[in-house]
Amino acid sequence: QLQLVESGGGLVQPGGSLRLSCASSGLTLDYYTIGWFRQAPGKEREGVSCISSSDGSTYYEDSVKGRFTISRDNAKNTVYLQMNSLKPEDTAVYYCAAGQLRLCVLREVKYNSWGQGTQVTVSS
Repeated sequence: QLQLVESGGGLVQPGGSLRLSCASSGLTLDYYTIGWFRQAPGKEREGVSCISSSDGSTYYEDSVKGRFTISRDNAKNTVYLQMNSLKPEDTAVYYCAAGQLRLCVLREVKYNSWGQGTQVTVSS
């Protein structure tokens, strides 16, 4: 069973940066497509970004394009989400998820292993 652990969340001022990490405590992440999702208070969970297992291709939701960057370090068995130019509307609990799919798509049903989430709060 793949177990994922997110870290790196916290409180940051608007315009600031955070780097989230998603690490596996068991199986290697090399063969999994990894997605980042977020859920803001009172809202449904939404996809943010993903990186495929097959060719490393990436996808970003429109509101984070140009500000967020997803990457993977297979040697460290970790996927990162670098978040720059953060806005108050980025405030949410961020989850990473793993799925055995070749293409990078932000559909929750495609991912069958989820982390516990890490809180990101953007506020002055």
